[in-house]
Amino acid sequence: MYFFTSNFFIRYLVKYRVLAVTILFSFYTLSLNAQNTDTLKIKKHSPTKATLMSACLPGLGQFYNKKYWKIPIIYAGAGLIAYFAKSNSDSMKVYKNAYKQRVDNIALDSFHNKYTTDDLLQLKNYYRRNLELTVIVAAGIYALNILDATVDAHLFYFNLSDDLTMKVTPVFIPFARYSMTGLSLTFKFNNYRKKQLLSLQ
Repeated sequence: MYFFTSNFFIRYLVKYRVLAVTILFSFYTLSLNAQNTDTLKIKKHSPTKATLMSACLPGLGQFYNKKYWKIPIIYAGAGLIAYFAKSNSDSMKVYKNAYKQRVDNIALDSFHNKYTTDDLLQLKNYYRRNLELTVIVAAGIYALNILDATVDAHLFYFNLSDDLTMKVTPVFIPFARYSMTGLSLTFKFNNYRKKQLLSLQ
C-alpha cells in the first residue's frame, strides 16, 4: 500500500511538472513573438518619404522630421515671394499697356506727360526682369525646402550631445636654445580627446 501511494504521488508530480513546464514554455514563446512583432512595427525614418512630402507640399517634410519651427519660415518666405511676384506683375502690366497705347496711338496713356516712349519700354522690361527673378528665387526656395527635408531626415538619428566640444588654451613650449608659444586646440568627441598644437613664433 505504501509503495502504491509513493508511486502514485511521484507520477502525479512528474505529470503536472511537465504540464507546468509546457505552459511556461508556451507563455515564453508567445512573449517572444509579441516582442518580435513590436520590433517589426517600429518604422525607420525615411529620407525618401521626407523628400516626397516636401516636394508635394512645402513644409510637410519638415513636419515629418519634427522640425516644426522651420514651417513658418518657409511660408513667410513664400508669402514674401508671392507679394513681390504680384507687385512686379501688376507694374509690368501697367507700363506694358501704357507703352502699347503710346505706340498704337489709340488714346492718351496715363503717363503721357511723365515718361517718354523709351522710358515706358524700359520700365516694362525692368518689372518683367524683376518678375522673372522672383520666379527663379521661388524655385530656389522650393528646391531648398526639399533639400533641407532630405538632409534633416538623413541626420534624424544623429546625436548632437555636449561631448562635441572644442577648447582653446595658450601653451608655452621650452626648447634647449629657444622657446615657443602656441595655442592648444582640444577637440572632444564622445569622451575621446584629440589635441593639436598651433605654434606661434
